[in-house]
Amino acid sequence: MASSSSFLLLAVLLALVSWQATASDPSPLQDFCVADMNSPVRVNGFVCKNPMKVNADDFFKAAALDKPRVTNKVGSNVTLINVMQIAGLNTLGISIARIDYAPLGQNPPHTHPRATEILTVLEGTLYVGFVTSNQPAPNRNKFLSKVLNKGDVFVFPVGLIHFQFNPNPHKPAVAIAALSSQNPGAITIANAVFGSDPQISDDVLAKAFQVEKNTIDWLQPVI
Repeated sequence: MASSSSFLLLAVLLALVSWQATASDPSPLQDFCVADMNSPVRVNGFVCKNPMKVNADDFFKAAALDKPRVTNKVGSNVTLINVMQIAGLNTLGISIARIDYAPLGQNPPHTHPRATEILTVLEGTLYVGFVTSNQPAPNRNKFLSKVLNKGDVFVFPVGLIHFQFNPNPHKPAVAIAALSSQNPGAITIANAVFGSDPQISDDVLAKAFQVEKNTIDWLQPVI
């Protein structure tokens, strides 16, 4: 009986370890695997380019990340450098982004389904935070937030809803973020819920948010 219990415990531990091992981009099995964007073969990621045809430009992009960007209607601009911009990032499990914030601008609540994010403030001040998952009480949807100044660093765990907001009404802010995936993805909550194509039924959303249907009908065209 004890032997059976020990075997079951070992099986559970191995399952947990293997899950952790596959919870992010897979590790490369060679020095590099530059993405062949022209290959008709579809895999999880991209097929490798012939290494004999690889050159330095496959690992380079003149991205001008030192230059400010024009912000959008919510007051931010995310310039993401992932495998679609640098083919050499394929299988390497990393990408980078410059984020510009207008005065009172925000990078609204969103998630990265495939990446943890570590953010560094280069200029200005940011109010940032994330919300935990639907865990048992008292940790259910716990909100963790911090005001960051120039040089400060903050981590957003993979998959969790998070945001950044520039509280200064007069000065812009700039941050650089590194993400643990060659293609981290982004799901902006408001856009996904109220701006999907086709739209989610207003009956469903009214019930979910506990509001009148006319409120949903007003929000959907706006988003």
